Amino acid sequence: TYEMYYDYREPINKIAGHRILALNRGEREGVLAVKVEVETGPILNYLQSKVIINPSSPSVPYLLKAIEDSYFRLIAPAVEREIRNQLTEQAEEQAIRIFSINLRNILLQPPVKGQIVLGIDPGYRTGCKLAVVDDTGKLLEVGVIYPTLGPKQIGESREKVIQMVNKYQVKLIAIGNGTASRETEQFIADLMDELPPGLRYTIVSEAGASVYSASQLAREEFPHLDVSERSAISIARRIQDPLAELVKIEPKAIGVGQYQHDVNQKKLEQSLAAVVESVVNSVGVDLNTASAELLKYVAGIKPQLAKNIVAYREEKGKFRSREELKSVPRLGPATFLQCAGFLRIPEGINPLDNTAVHPESYSLAEKLLEKAGFNLKDFSSQGLKELEMSDEELMQLAEELKAGLPTLKDILAELKKPGRDPREDLPSIVFKTGITKFEDLQVGMLVTGVVRNVVDFGAFIDLGVKQDGLVHISELADSYVKHPTEVVAVGDQVTALIISLDQKRNRIGLSLRPSKIKEAREQTTL
Repeated sequence: TYEMYYDYREPINKIAGHRILALNRGEREGVLAVKVEVETGPILNYLQSKVIINPSSPSVPYLLKAIEDSYFRLIAPAVEREIRNQLTEQAEEQAIRIFSINLRNILLQPPVKGQIVLGIDPGYRTGCKLAVVDDTGKLLEVGVIYPTLGPKQIGESREKVIQMVNKYQVKLIAIGNGTASRETEQFIADLMDELPPGLRYTIVSEAGASVYSASQLAREEFPHLDVSERSAISIARRIQDPLAELVKIEPKAIGVGQYQHDVNQKKLEQSLAAVVESVVNSVGVDLNTASAELLKYVAGIKPQLAKNIVAYREEKGKFRSREELKSVPRLGPATFLQCAGFLRIPEGINPLDNTAVHPESYSLAEKLLEKAGFNLKDFSSQGLKELEMSDEELMQLAEELKAGLPTLKDILAELKKPGRDPREDLPSIVFKTGITKFEDLQVGMLVTGVVRNVVDFGAFIDLGVKQDGLVHISELADSYVKHPTEVVAVGDQVTALIISLDQKRNRIGLSLRPSKIKEAREQTTL
């Protein structure tokens, strides 16, 4: 692991953050010895010039010894510690920033709505656990298959999957990317001809699924199931609504960072919690379906209050209006002001309750509708796409109502397209109907894949084979790239060129440089 750092030297002002963290870890594990090297001559000369005022003094030899002793015993170690601490602090900040960017992108992955999903948690000896969930995420059935054992078990596994798919009219299969993932994918790919046409599958990151499945929350939700069956449910739900499922897991366990265990854990937790809160609030939350785990990230709602909201909903039934929130124990006026705009009620009495318009601004929204020749009865969940007002009209209305122009513009946008989900603008999940093997890959081949992780030195791309490919930072673009996050993000779908293959070490080198991809395309069409 640390071979590249044996007899390794690099100027302090050029060393990358991820290398600092790697050196620190190697030193901690007793594999590496790290020190800061400096030219001591100029430093000692400088100290002597400051300390020795009279060069002919008989005390000069003693002063020289004192200077050397103080430098090597006291000053140098202190300065080295300070330099190392400063480098580590900067490296940790960078690592936390990258983790936060990656986490935001993975939480914003678009949901696949209205589909019945079969989730598979792959395994060898203990088998692959299956879970079918309906289009709302409700569990329909669990099972287990053994597709990596003998012919008899493989035959039984085929029958079981076909039976479950047909029984529940499954449209999508989600396979976890952990142990035995590729063997399970091969099994499903071989089975595709016997499954209904139109059915597709995808590989899903199962990072953190085991953490969730062993948690108190999972035990409360599915007390009668074992850990791996709960993991299969989590894997299936991650396709349907990644955000709603991933908030149940401690952000650190989602595994889209670099050296995450080597950084300040308190700072990491604070940064990641802020990211989750930001994403949850920008997407909005359905008040009648959200779990307490999701609700606790809404502005103003603490974990206990989130539980109170769920308990109230279970006792009284669905919320019919945002105003009803005020009846929830311990939810006061100040909290209501903070959280109301982020909570949605799709089948509410007031259609504005399913928008990002805050209750405080309902009167403004109604007056804006009136000015444009509409009323609340004309407004539906689809919005009023024909609602148009010029900047001049909005400015005039802002003066009349003594309201801010930006507020009115936001209200107008929300009335035209209510509850707009920012995830809709992002590329959807890549689904597959067949498999690619390492042996199928060749240098010079163009391949498509999904960005699984972004780190300081490049990006890892899932190509559908056992090993992710690496795009080094130097291969991300034709021009200079300061950091990979300028070019790619977790969840991006990309076309890459294979520039190196090492089957012994299971390494795939990729390039995203437009000039190389263009050249490869031209050669393909010749």
